[in-house]
Amino acid sequence: MAIDKKNMHYGEENIQVLEGLDPVRKRPSMYIGSTDERGLHHLAVEILDNSIDEALQGFCTHIEITINDDESLTIRDNGRGIPCGIHKTEGISAVEVCLTKLHAGGKFGGGGYKISGGLHGVGLSCVNALSEWLIVDVFQDGKHYYQKYNRGIPEARLCVIEKSTDSGTKILGIMTVSKPELGKLHI
Repeated sequence: MAIDKKNMHYGEENIQVLEGLDPVRKRPSMYIGSTDERGLHHLAVEILDNSIDEALQGFCTHIEITINDDESLTIRDNGRGIPCGIHKTEGISAVEVCLTKLHAGGKFGGGGYKISGGLHGVGLSCVNALSEWLIVDVFQDGKHYYQKYNRGIPEARLCVIEKSTDSGTKILGIMTVSKPELGKLHI
């Protein structure tokens, strides 16, 4: 094979920096292992693992998984719920941090989890990045919090929509993985 020496220039202008969730969207296989059905199922397992970790901590006694008629997936637990306060260094809710920042969560030794089956996956931010849309509902401290995302981007800030005596987290979304020869795979 002949090398085209006219196009051999390689300089600093060729170096890209991907910010936020862009690396996940650009190279999903690096984060979820593949862009076939296994990768898609990995996304669902990422959400489920968070609920299971709440159960391992003794805070969750019930987990529901529903594949909805529109091919969306709902996973609901009655655990503590993702923290909703404003994260000190990020200036946004901890929910939004977990959904939009890679390598953010309560399982890195900060005291949130003493036992975890996690840290083997990519986390909720990757699920959000690879979802057509995703809705998070958090029930804690007598409040029902709500936030919706489109392709990993929040439509608005986390808000309280009503009072609630429930506890836990509900994630609802359509997860997709694009692979040119297969089109989009949905769960």
